Amino acid sequence: MAIPNLSDEQLRVALNELEQALYNHEQWAETLYGTLICHLSPDERDIGDDAYHTCRFGQWYYKSAGTALKGFPGFAEIGFEHERMHRFAASLLRSSLDGMPISIKDYEHFVSALKRLRLEILSVQRELQGALFNLDPLTGIPSRVEMLSKLREQQELVRHKHACVLAMMDVDLFKSVNDEYGHAVGDKVLIGFARYIVAHLRPYDKIFRYGGEEFLICLTDTDLEAGRAIIDHLREQLASLPFDADGKGTIHVAASFGLAALEPDIAVERSIDRADKALYVAKTTGRNRVVGWDASMG
Repeated sequence: MAIPNLSDEQLRVALNELEQALYNHEQWAETLYGTLICHLSPDERDIGDDAYHTCRFGQWYYKSAGTALKGFPGFAEIGFEHERMHRFAASLLRSSLDGMPISIKDYEHFVSALKRLRLEILSVQRELQGALFNLDPLTGIPSRVEMLSKLREQQELVRHKHACVLAMMDVDLFKSVNDEYGHAVGDKVLIGFARYIVAHLRPYDKIFRYGGEEFLICLTDTDLEAGRAIIDHLREQLASLPFDADGKGTIHVAASFGLAALEPDIAVERSIDRADKALYVAKTTGRNRVVGWDASMG
């Protein structure tokens, strides 16, 4: 989905609008269920042909939604699913009003449309959050966009005697996972690794999705010896994580790591490059291991 060129304030306004609209929609859905279950008289607006225009969500969507949201391709899909859902809802309400039994097929059509609408809304919401907070849309962790600025802030602390270690991580044989089990399973691995690392790092450490199957971990107030111990333990735990391969059993996937100190007197990019060179050595000498940078690596 394309992200329009919006300011942070515009993104915040759009997010707030969408969250309020989603709340209004969920309140409407709760009322609808109550009407059907208790055989109450429906709101006349919900059985009209223009119900998708007159509900509170529809009023916002067609009249009040800001131009920021209208720039998202997914916003048009929300409108399509919303209208479709209301047509199924109106059919259920008319059957109930006429005292007719509701067929399971009609009910399933409505529930399916309701789920699809919510999925479209949450998809746009996630894109907005990612654009505002520079989050990777797949894993939900910070992306490479803000990585350098965060590391330069950390480098200032290094200059005041706060050691810091960078760990470049690469998922081993990731292309083989995608080729053999499909990209959906590959995505599961990336998401699972990211969530595990976030849950098991210290609160003040940082992780970024560097690109593809590579991640960069920043261990603050940590020297190389302590950093190696932390990362090696993490490596062992990641290799033991089970992943469902969508009907092809359970698989385990390992990762390789390259370590380098975040140096105070060289560019942050050079420290990252050192960690990357160490990672290359880790991968070419057997994978599923941790290698620290040294001067012989260039």
